[in-house]
Amino acid sequence: MPPSVKGLLIDLSGTIHIDSKAIPGAVEAVRKLRASHIPFRFATNTTKTSSRKLVDKLNAMGFGIQEHEVFTSLSACRDRVSQLRPLLLMEEAAMEEFEGMDTKNPNAVVIGLAPSKFRYDLMNEAFRLLISDPSVPLIAVHKAKYFADKDEKLSMGPGGFVQALEYATGQTATVVGKPTRSFFELALKQIGMESCPQDVAMIGDDVNNDLGGGAKELGIQRLLVQTGKYRTGDEQGHEGVRVFPSVVEAIEDVLQQHA
Repeated sequence: MPPSVKGLLIDLSGTIHIDSKAIPGAVEAVRKLRASHIPFRFATNTTKTSSRKLVDKLNAMGFGIQEHEVFTSLSACRDRVSQLRPLLLMEEAAMEEFEGMDTKNPNAVVIGLAPSKFRYDLMNEAFRLLISDPSVPLIAVHKAKYFADKDEKLSMGPGGFVQALEYATGQTATVVGKPTRSFFELALKQIGMESCPQDVAMIGDDVNNDLGGGAKELGIQRLLVQTGKYRTGDEQGHEGVRVFPSVVEAIEDVLQQHA
């Protein structure tokens, strides 16, 4: 038996919502979680919009989330590139996260999920910058293969576009979001549980990016939900992953441990 869950990290897109539609029952499940006083953070790789706009979007669905409750790969990326002058391949809605940064004469390439920026001319601009100087880093917010789009079908994530730049330049991108160990360590620190990751569970719809990598290395308990990206059999070959129909049942299981 795993130890009882004393803290939670919860994915957003595909787990509590898909685009502008809440997963059925998720709003009430989050309300119950907050009332239980179990420490938690929403830990997300969402990169199409800034943290503030993301919180506004979630609250329009009724979640009542405060900005400090959301830890994003964008905020981790902002910290990572704070001393650089990045060429940002980001959606306009995400650029607010990098407000005030010097982006003239760039000396780094930063790539997120940016469908409107994945054009030949902009990708080629990034390519030329990277090959102009081997010291110019390629930084990926994350390398997800796909995501659950607003029509509830899968769409390409940034991973393939990051790999295109890796292939063309011979560079390996530095990834700052999930599933890196550093991302999860920072998220654990936010809930004061960096010294006991085994007492924390991560709830997500992506068995690799939400529940693999750093989550597994740190011994975080891993709860997979059958919404969003989930496809039948995703959990096969991932020992220790527990599967729930949705975030509602996953949170209820955690709350019952504290009943």
